[in-house]
Amino acid sequence: MSEAEAVTEKNVVGRLGFKDQDLIQEFGYDEDVDFDLRDGLEDLVGSELLTEEDHDVVDGVILWWRADDGDLVDALVDSITTLDDGGVVWVLTPKSGRDGYVPPADIEEAAPTAGLHVTTSPAVSSDWAATRLVARRKK
Repeated sequence: MSEAEAVTEKNVVGRLGFKDQDLIQEFGYDEDVDFDLRDGLEDLVGSELLTEEDHDVVDGVILWWRADDGDLVDALVDSITTLDDGGVVWVLTPKSGRDGYVPPADIEEAAPTAGLHVTTSPAVSSDWAATRLVARRKK
């Protein structure tokens, strides 16, 4: 990897808002995930991503989600059980035109039911779209 590519990858991973020592739990891992993005996240936080079976309190969640993965609301609820206050959930879905594409409206519809709301959708991968979800503010 060239120095320019490394800087670009660091900037992309930085868009997710994680920092050194953050604990990130990963859901929906499969052979089609963006391994460069995963590696960049692990390099940034200085540890491996936690699996779905881990029960540590985490700073953030990465949820790889495809159209045929089941019920998104259930997956979101499961993903926030160990999420620390102020933590974020990143839903990564295949981009339009790719197998497993999930329309953004599906995420926008599922998030409130799970107690979350959509805040941003930055570009982080050539094959995966990212949507940032946070807990709804209490009134």
